[in-house]
Amino acid sequence: MRLKVNTAEVYAATGGRPFDPKLPLAVFLHGAGLDHTVWVLLARWFAHHGYAVLAPDLPGHGRSAGEPLPSIAAMADWTDALITAAGAGAAMVIGQSMGSLVALETAARLPDRVTALGMIGTAAAMPVSRDLLTAAEANDHAAIDMVDIWGHGFRASLGGSLAPGLWMLGGGMRLFERERPGVLFADLSACNDYRNGLAAAAKVTAPAILVLGERDLMTPLKGGLELAAALSSARVVTLKGAGHMLMAERPDEVLAAVRTLAA
Repeated sequence: MRLKVNTAEVYAATGGRPFDPKLPLAVFLHGAGLDHTVWVLLARWFAHHGYAVLAPDLPGHGRSAGEPLPSIAAMADWTDALITAAGAGAAMVIGQSMGSLVALETAARLPDRVTALGMIGTAAAMPVSRDLLTAAEANDHAAIDMVDIWGHGFRASLGGSLAPGLWMLGGGMRLFERERPGVLFADLSACNDYRNGLAAAAKVTAPAILVLGERDLMTPLKGGLELAAALSSARVVTLKGAGHMLMAERPDEVLAAVRTLAA
């Protein structure tokens, strides 16, 4: 599905069903340097269980036009505009990694529009190492290597995919390689600069679920638990042994956790 958000054309997957603005809306926001394809399983489940689904490519990502947005705050304002462009008054908002910060900020800014909040691989702050930022700024493939290796848990180094014959690390690498030069750096910079996580959490009124990886090196478990404690109504699901790329590493368990928001 294509829509006009602000001044740019946006592509959003709809979970394999035609978008119906009369249904309750679920919005899925991807992480840094990624696109809508990370949401295939979750988007499809919600689309076939009574929801209108939008899993957009953020501006400058995947099939969406425009330039990458410079901050988490700008992405939250864009998410508000996306919901409006879809003809919806409210939405459940689910995000992974960078997308979880956008979901959090959106829920804090729009308590009357966000009905439920899902955060996967999350923490109140997401500082990025100087080496990674430098490599990403130079469009050095080392940045992709770092994100791919640090982002996946131990099983990914052994193959790890639940789908026979697929290589989890290789698949992740190809996904990052598809993005345009500068996109990963813009996203990582936005994450690194965000300082409003705990303050935003204190403003959230929607019920929330956090899905965390026990061995997440990019948003360590401790940070996710700190964020959960700052929310007024949050449930935590911790996936033992998992890293940061939870939809790839543990897709069924992530779906089982997030679908409770639909109950």
